[in-house]
Amino acid sequence: MVTPRTVLRKNGQIVNAMSVDVEDYFQVQAFANNVDRASWDSRECRVETNTDNVLQLFADAGVCATFFTLGWVAERYPQLIRRIVDQGHELASHGYAHFRVDEQTPEEFRKDIRLTKQLLEDTAGTVVRGYRAATFSIGSKNLWAFEVLQEEGYIYSSSVNPIRHDFYGMPDAPRFGFQPDGPDGIDEFPITTVRFGNKNFPCGGGGFFRLLPYALYRSALRRVNAGDEQPCIFYFHPWEIDPNQPRIPNTSAKTRFRHYLNLERTAPRLRALTRDFLWDRMDRVFVGTDTAAA
Repeated sequence: MVTPRTVLRKNGQIVNAMSVDVEDYFQVQAFANNVDRASWDSRECRVETNTDNVLQLFADAGVCATFFTLGWVAERYPQLIRRIVDQGHELASHGYAHFRVDEQTPEEFRKDIRLTKQLLEDTAGTVVRGYRAATFSIGSKNLWAFEVLQEEGYIYSSSVNPIRHDFYGMPDAPRFGFQPDGPDGIDEFPITTVRFGNKNFPCGGGGFFRLLPYALYRSALRRVNAGDEQPCIFYFHPWEIDPNQPRIPNTSAKTRFRHYLNLERTAPRLRALTRDFLWDRMDRVFVGTDTAAA
C-alpha cells in the first residue's frame, strides 16, 4: 500500500483530491454503441464551454484540481488546455480518444499514452505525469498497463475503481494508494469508496454523485476522512453540469437514466462539495507525485 508521506492538512482538516475527466457528452462509454468515433467532428462540441464553466466554478471556490484530458480535446481546443494550466490546475492524461485499455493490445496502449502525453505537454508547456484510464478500464486482467505507463514516463495512475459495475471495477483492489508492480513501480490511486461490512460502496463521483442524495455523499466522504484518515479522490465530467446538451437518439432507457439523471443538480452539488471539504490537485494531495515544480 502507498500512502502520502504526510497526509496534507490545512487547519487540521484533510485536503482531498478533486479531478475532472475532460471529455464531451458524446464520447462517454454509455454511448459507444450509438456514436461512431468517425462522427465526433461532425457533432456539436460543448466541451470547451462546459470546461470553462468548471474552471469558473473552481475559481469562485478557490479550488485547484487535476484535469485528466483527452488528446482529442487538446488537439481541437489548445487554448482551453493552456487556460487550465494558467489557472493553476494540474494537466494529466485521459488517453487520446477514450479507448478502453482492456480493448487495446499493450502496443496499442503504449502508442496511445505516448501520443497523448506528448500532445498535452507540447500544447501546455508543462510536464504530464498523471493518467486515468477511460472508463476505469484497468483491472485484474490487464495489470500489464501499469508497467507500460511507468515505461512511458508516467508517475502515477488513478485508473482503478474498486467496486462492482457492469462497465468496470476491480472490487478486490486496495481502496487506497498502492503499487501494482511492487515498491519500484508506478503509484495507483483508486477512486474513493466507503467500506460497509465486507463491501465497497462508491463515493468518488460520477453518476453516483448525481443519483444519491448529497447528504449521503457528504457523510460517506467524511467517514473516509475521519475513519480511514485518508484523502478522498473525487471525479466528474464537464458534461455533467450541462443539462441542455443534445440528446443522443436510439439509446436504451438504462443509458438515458445513467447519463441524463439530475444534470441540473450537479453544479449546485459541486459548489456545496467545495464548501464542505478542502480540495487540491492530485499531485499536491499525494505528496511525492508533485508535478507543480516539474
